[in-house]
Amino acid sequence: MFYNVLKAKDIVNLDNEKFQKETLMENNNSSLSVIALKKEEIIDTHTSLEDAAVYVLDGEIELHFDAEKFTLDKGEILLFKKDIQHKVFAKKDSKFLLIKI
Repeated sequence: MFYNVLKAKDIVNLDNEKFQKETLMENNNSSLSVIALKKEEIIDTHTSLEDAAVYVLDGEIELHFDAEKFTLDKGEILLFKKDIQHKVFAKKDSKFLLIKI
């Protein structure tokens, strides 16, 4: 067991990058990651092998699932089941936690 206090907003920084991801913990297909995405950048359509939660730390993102679209602002969370195709669009420079369980 380990203990560590982290400031989530400082874990990834975009600087000149369009996308950054830092995986903090991983066990089989479960993981906890912090992702940063520049305004108007897209994480293209993909499928998660595990149920997932997205928690927005800063900015505003859209998650697209087939015909449905959800807009998430800072402090909001979206839960979704595995095996559902989705993509992410950043409406602003954004940072979010991705929790796969």
